Amino acid sequence: MFSDATSSILSLKLSICLFLSAVSVTLFGGASLIAFIYYLDQRKAKKRKVLQRAAVGKMAIGGPFSLITHEKKPITDKDFLGQWLLIYFGFTHCPDICPEELEKLSDITEMLNKQKTKQKYPFQPIFVSVDPERDTPELVSKYIKDYSPHFIGLTGTRDQVAEMCKHYRVYFSQGPKIGDDYIVDHAIIMYLINPNGEFVDYYGRNKNAKEVAYAIEQHMNAFKELNK
Repeated sequence: MFSDATSSILSLKLSICLFLSAVSVTLFGGASLIAFIYYLDQRKAKKRKVLQRAAVGKMAIGGPFSLITHEKKPITDKDFLGQWLLIYFGFTHCPDICPEELEKLSDITEMLNKQKTKQKYPFQPIFVSVDPERDTPELVSKYIKDYSPHFIGLTGTRDQVAEMCKHYRVYFSQGPKIGDDYIVDHAIIMYLINPNGEFVDYYGRNKNAKEVAYAIEQHMNAFKELNK
């Protein structure tokens, strides 16, 4: 049998051991939580730096413009702030490439519209004519309706179109006339612009609609994460 003094000492030692164990568990748990939070913060900071570096490298593309919509309304780049834009430059008399690319743009639009409840900002596909001499607002309106009711068509004077093409590094050149007909040679690229009006990415003919829609959705998710 232990004496009362011995029992008290043993009881005190046991209490101290239990207390130290509890403190160790608490400290370990707290340290683990802090480490996990630090890891998440570092991962987010790394992602932000990657996006910022990408943005710096692409700032030379895009800029202000002032054109006319297919509904004969004056419009500028400022009117599109708060929206994701996918811009394609072409012309209504294009025999084959533009129709193929606009069909693709229509498919991309349908795919992204199915996901629109997940996104904060709306998606707007845009067709810009590089043939302002022939592509009146009426003709552009009739043309784009054959592809999607969601398209906005833009045209304007030759100077206005040339100014926008200059900002977007879009090459276009009118070919020789055969009677009243001619072909316009132009760059075949779609440009993605974020809700802040900044260039994000571009897509050529080598990308199909599914690939482009997936890439855009990734950019949308990254933008949403970065702007929480």
